[in-house]
Amino acid sequence: MQAIILAAGMGRRLKDLTKDQAKCMVKINGVTLIERMLRQLEGLGLSQIVIVTGFKEKKLSEFINGLKLKTPIVYVNNPVYAKTNNIYSLSLASDKLIAEDTLLLESDLIFEDGVLEALINDPRETLALVDKYESWMDGTVITVDEDDSILDIISGAKMDFKQGTGDYFKTVNAYKFSKDFSASLYVPFLKAYLCALGNNQYYEQVLRVITILDEPVIKAKRLSGQLWYEVDNIQDIDIAETLFEPNEDLRLKLIQDRYGGYWRYPDLLDFCYLVNPFFPPKKMLNEIKNNFEVLVRTYPSGMSVNSLLAAKKFNVPTETVVVGNGAAELIKSLCESLCESGGKVGVVLPTFEEYPNRLPQNQRVAYIPQNADFSYTADDLIGYFSDKDVNALVLINPDNPSGNYIDKAGISKLLDWSKDKGITLIADESFCDFADEYPLNTLIDSDIISAYENLVVVKSISKSYGVPGLRLGVLVSSDLELIQRIKKDVAIWNINSFGEFYMQIEEKYKSDYEYSLSEMRKTRANFICDLNKTGKVRVIPSQSDFVTAEIVSGITAKELTTILLFKHGILIKDLSAKISEITDSGKQYVRIAVRNAEDNARLIHALEGLI
Repeated sequence: MQAIILAAGMGRRLKDLTKDQAKCMVKINGVTLIERMLRQLEGLGLSQIVIVTGFKEKKLSEFINGLKLKTPIVYVNNPVYAKTNNIYSLSLASDKLIAEDTLLLESDLIFEDGVLEALINDPRETLALVDKYESWMDGTVITVDEDDSILDIISGAKMDFKQGTGDYFKTVNAYKFSKDFSASLYVPFLKAYLCALGNNQYYEQVLRVITILDEPVIKAKRLSGQLWYEVDNIQDIDIAETLFEPNEDLRLKLIQDRYGGYWRYPDLLDFCYLVNPFFPPKKMLNEIKNNFEVLVRTYPSGMSVNSLLAAKKFNVPTETVVVGNGAAELIKSLCESLCESGGKVGVVLPTFEEYPNRLPQNQRVAYIPQNADFSYTADDLIGYFSDKDVNALVLINPDNPSGNYIDKAGISKLLDWSKDKGITLIADESFCDFADEYPLNTLIDSDIISAYENLVVVKSISKSYGVPGLRLGVLVSSDLELIQRIKKDVAIWNINSFGEFYMQIEEKYKSDYEYSLSEMRKTRANFICDLNKTGKVRVIPSQSDFVTAEIVSGITAKELTTILLFKHGILIKDLSAKISEITDSGKQYVRIAVRNAEDNARLIHALEGLI
């Protein structure tokens, strides 16, 4: 068996990275695509590797020759690479293709060793390697039947998204062709296709013609979790470097530093980001989908209209509320206002870092609970901050990551104390709907807002409403000067049409929301019980949609996070850095989101398997 690699293209979408070198010379984690592929092929005992070159072919061949591979390398040059597509490049190697069984690869691929092994070890002679289609993929897709026969090969331009993508498989651009298949079918059809339609086509189109024969011969070989990626642009490089970073510590950091966008990692189960898994309901999502075209093509309303929507939803005066592009936008603007005032701000540590990180160190006054659960009460905060020179106090309730919760009676005590002291109380209740007291615990109440001008309430819509992609948050206060300052600070169109439409229709699904919160509380209780039963962690009591757990199994938080991610595809939050900043106890903590019962069971199973 031999390999043929198509490497003639210019890689224009990679811009400056391919200005003076072939596309396959782009480096992923310090190694060029072509070297990685050739090293993998070297271990297969092939008779030869045929490389079809074109753009910067001399530079490419000199680099490959310098690798000192044992497998013979044969070059075929495409001198008109700028005017032709890969069908012509492959035709130039057609005499090689009919000489023996062949692995056909495109040079812009990166994959783990198991991908080639899947092709080589399959007893079927002629195969197209495919993987389940995901939203980030583009290019040619296929449909297959239960016997892996290819029903259709569809170019990306002709994909029918109305029918959904569940039946599509993406071609990996790696094939195994038998000598007989190439000689009797593929090469004759390739030459005929060239004569009929010219050189500016793709070789997959020849396969499409062959699949309509009564006995098409070629079958689909489905991957089962092996990693691969096609590198066409700079974002692909970023993703590939994350997927294929050999150092696990660095790979973990690369994934954590993305702060989301995990749809690009379809096999990753995200227990890191905190979203209600039981809302929105299917009907609500279908309503949004049904209005997708008009929403994507229409400007959202300005801030005044969206403030009106938020006021209607939360039953507060319009002039007291501002809508943000996520709570993060409002927190940034609010903290900048606090910084300008020059006063000190009280915070509890550990907490949601967006608040303290937005404040200079010399403006922060931190209270650190002195117990293993990082728990505290209203009396604890009043006792600590009463003699401190603070102008504002930030309270996240329930707190993140501890899950600590101060009940309504305690919050009322804090409200009266802060009002008497002339302290602005910033209450972030992004997680309060998950608490057992809901809905009696919210401070977004017109009577409370009007009675306490020193109160600022921030609420993320992402968390409890399960729509982080819409980027919605609200800030409510009867300090109208603050509200106006924030409204001037953010853009007039700071939320998009999807976010506005969501606020418009949300009230219709109120009963579904109440049900989702009830399901979350029951699921949380069961999950905490199951986590404690593993004997690997001690769960800190939580009133939120996550739990913080102390590791008691003799490994570090980083080790546990790494094991879960790279052995089980589960991402959790390592709290090592956050906790070590405030305590030298040496105890190890992680934060784990509460998901649905099936996902939670998968994490429990992984924990139980730890040695």
